[in-house]
Amino acid sequence: MITFIYMKSLLKYSVASALLLLTLPICAVDSCAQTKFNSTIKIDSSDSQDIIIEKAAHIVPTKNQLSALKNEFIAFIHIGPNTFTCKEWGTGMETPDLFALKELDTDQWCRALKAAEMKMVILTVKHHDGFVLWQSRYTNHGIMSTDFQKGKGDIIKDLSKSCKKYGLKLGLYLSPADLYQIENPDGLYGNLSKYTKRTIPREVEGRPFANKKTFEFTVDDYNEYMLNQLFEILTEYGPVDELWFDGAHPKRKGNQQYNYPAWKRLIEELAPNAVIFGKQDIRWCGNEAGQTREVEMNVIPYQEDPRTTSNFPDMTDADLTSRNKLYDAKYLHYQQAETNTSIREGWFYRDDTLQRVRSVDDVFDIYERSVGGNTTLLLNIPPNRQGELSPIDVEVLKQTGQRIRAVYGVDLLHNANGAKELLDGDSDTYTQVESGEIIISTPKPITINRLVLQEAIATNGERVEKHTLEALIDGEWKVIAESKNIGYKRILRFPTTTTDKLRIRIVESRLTPAISNITAHYYKAGAPRLSYTRDIDGVIKIEPHRAVFGWKEHGENPLKNLSSGLEIYYTTDGSNPTTKSKRYTTPFEMEHGELKAIAVINGQMGVVLQEPIAMVKKDWRVVSASESNVDFPDSNALDANPTTYWMSTPGEKHHITLDLGAQHRFKAFVYTPPTMQSRGLLAKGIIRVSDDGQNWREVDSFDFGNLKNDPTPRYHYLKEDVTARYLAIEATEIAEDDNVVSIAEIDLL
Repeated sequence: MITFIYMKSLLKYSVASALLLLTLPICAVDSCAQTKFNSTIKIDSSDSQDIIIEKAAHIVPTKNQLSALKNEFIAFIHIGPNTFTCKEWGTGMETPDLFALKELDTDQWCRALKAAEMKMVILTVKHHDGFVLWQSRYTNHGIMSTDFQKGKGDIIKDLSKSCKKYGLKLGLYLSPADLYQIENPDGLYGNLSKYTKRTIPREVEGRPFANKKTFEFTVDDYNEYMLNQLFEILTEYGPVDELWFDGAHPKRKGNQQYNYPAWKRLIEELAPNAVIFGKQDIRWCGNEAGQTREVEMNVIPYQEDPRTTSNFPDMTDADLTSRNKLYDAKYLHYQQAETNTSIREGWFYRDDTLQRVRSVDDVFDIYERSVGGNTTLLLNIPPNRQGELSPIDVEVLKQTGQRIRAVYGVDLLHNANGAKELLDGDSDTYTQVESGEIIISTPKPITINRLVLQEAIATNGERVEKHTLEALIDGEWKVIAESKNIGYKRILRFPTTTTDKLRIRIVESRLTPAISNITAHYYKAGAPRLSYTRDIDGVIKIEPHRAVFGWKEHGENPLKNLSSGLEIYYTTDGSNPTTKSKRYTTPFEMEHGELKAIAVINGQMGVVLQEPIAMVKKDWRVVSASESNVDFPDSNALDANPTTYWMSTPGEKHHITLDLGAQHRFKAFVYTPPTMQSRGLLAKGIIRVSDDGQNWREVDSFDFGNLKNDPTPRYHYLKEDVTARYLAIEATEIAEDDNVVSIAEIDLL
């Protein structure tokens, strides 16, 4: 098996010597094959596993791909009819006048994106509904048929000018799917037209092109339409650095096929510096949540030649690039991932109240995981109906940029001792790590909790498969971080450490790796606010509080990720916690009482979490209730999971009756409203109890206000303690006079 060679030297290279390597045979550890560096390499049927891994070590990005990787953090912009209909996908049947935009401030967009340290913006110029945002010659279904700027508006034109003004690159998303061309009786999608020779662009009287290039393609009507529109957007707005195609097919018709080879030829001729997303250059990360893989290497196995195929399936498996995956390949191909997600709950703007926005912590955490995990972060920020990015979005972008500059704008190894090629900040110089380790020392101790590593992928490919970071502490080497691949960039996050000597050990590698840059940084994490969850059996888990964001969960706790080295201390008897209290390490059972907990990091203590702990509900059941909506059963009100909820069907009166499993003494009723939607909020009601489920007595009534704007748990303390087995809640008023009731959780103290 090919791994790395242990020797006592580091080989140092400049880009000039590395470029020479591109043209010479490369000797592997245990063979000397004629492998050359390339972005795509064919696997021969006779290749051994060692030769396949050798070939994988010689896969490098193209010039355009490397440029795209260096963008690191880029923006997505979705605006169109959906902005005004509050839909994620339109139908294609919307009338253009639904796009009721009055104002547009693309300068404001670009200022906000620049403040966030973004390098490029990708505009959705046509979504699946077929509505276009520029003055196309080939359709009237678009901005030209609206009142915006008296039908003369062109959002690509405005954004292109703003990008040039603020130094941002421009990318364009032209949806291959087109519901308007499907639903319109004269539509071109799937109209069964013949493949014939056609000239692109098709001439339109009175609308000549300044660019006089023409192309000949044998295509059908819809592919001609796509090619004509590609010609427009690639020739009339300045340089385009990324073309974005997705694989969405909301509806199909007539067995329509996309002639991607024709599109590719046109793009490569008209936008020679552009990468193509969804095809051979850039792949989808596999989710829209900002979730990242532990290993995201960009050497991808293919069964067909990626340079000629039209088939680029979505790759969503957790493991795409392990050695076992490569052994089954017929081609190895460099194809980097974009981690795409939205700053809001959805791709299009809906409103500034119910549509929640990611916290700064969440965006910064996704940034560190994605950019620092060998991918590009593509963050969607949808403009509102005033043609601007909403203030809350702008503030999150501003603070995210401030953090990026504060943390990664300062390299704490700027005067360190070590190989010059690793510390000069120049990605064109590198060191080959034949010894398997790198040692860096500093004139005096430094305090760090971030380390950035980069491989010389342009000239030596991605090779590191596993590595560790050690610090010399009290005369001993201690592992402070470990991870898998490096690639273009790996950000290691670890508890705050003070040391004057660091050691990076390459544990597993595909041939000898080449490292181009190492930098060290410090993120000043504050002690986070804490929250707790408690399951149906009464087991409590304490962790940094997660802001509610109910769209495509990525499963990470941003504050926990950002607060490496955090310690939590707690009490269950009502006393205030200190660092001498019990340290939280694992979830624990708690029957009742008062939980108090505090977070401590870097000697700083956070605010105290103080929560009364309700009764354990594992023996509770619903005896009767108003008829339930089939998707939201009444059992959800007792499942100890506040992200689920019970919702009734419409009616005039609503109730729910519970069997607590045994006689219990309690002093308070707790109502948790749903946060995923705002219907049926329980504003007022009556509480009744019973010992036998037959004879009932009314013990109190409650009144909860401002539920829609503040959907937090509401506590109603009874006039006096009550002992009973059965509990009945009758709604007497629903917020906003609704005719359904919804309950996320019922609890008793």
